[in-house]
Order: sequence, then structure tokens, then C-alpha cells
Amino acid sequence: MARVKIEVPQQFLGTYHIPVRITDINYGNHVGNDAFVSIIHEARMQWLQQHGYTELNIEGAGLIMSDLTVEFKNESFYGDQVEVKISAGEISRVNFELYYQLSAKRKGETVLLANAKTGMICYNYTLKKVVTIPEQLKLILTS
Repeated sequence: MARVKIEVPQQFLGTYHIPVRITDINYGNHVGNDAFVSIIHEARMQWLQQHGYTELNIEGAGLIMSDLTVEFKNESFYGDQVEVKISAGEISRVNFELYYQLSAKRKGETVLLANAKTGMICYNYTLKKVVTIPEQLKLILTS
């Protein structure tokens, strides 16, 4: 079976630090796959807030996640500060890709934990329809 391989663009939009909480730890005594998704979500929220946005209001548009892919590389543990670097990928009229590179420092070494990609669609929740990416968001994604 072929493994998923994600190539993260190295022009980063921002870097965010998310601490691993005890509730992120699973029965294997490491961060569970569901918690990695929560960490990615938190980093995306911090990125949006940095620009004065939320997932429900980006110049009047909201966001819907259309797809999610995670390539797990190494375990993460309680006490890790996960560094999440976000970059943009393909951008179309109504959707765009966000990439995430997750790592932690241990004993002076950077350990790659995971790479991820989300497909994001701009959506008007009031009208219940897909909308064009706001111009200001396009500028942020391409800067």
C-alpha cells in the first residue's frame, strides 16, 4: 500500500506554538491522531485571528474544510510544544489549500512530527452557498 506523501511549500505564512495537553495523549502514551487534527485546527484559528478573522467571518465569508490529509512522521508526547508552520498551496476562485508542518524540539534537535494539508472552501453560511475568496484573503495567501 502506498503511503501518503505531502510536500509542504516552504514559504510560510506564519508559525504557531501549541502545547500538547494531557487530554491529547492516547492509550499508547503519545498524541493521538485526532489530537493532531485539533492542533492543526488551533494553529489555523491563530493564523486567522492574527489577521482579524474567524472561520465564520473573513470579509463576510466563512470557511468549510473540504478535505484533510495527514502524514504522520514521529510521535509527540505530553510536554511538547508543537511548532506549526502554515503555508498556502493552490488557490482557485472559491477554494484554497493550507499546508501544515508540525515539529517539536527535543534535546536540541528538531523532530518532524507530521505534515498535513487541508482544502478550504469559502462559504456564505447565511445564503448557504459557496462564494469567491475575498480579495484581502487572497493577498494574505500569496504574500
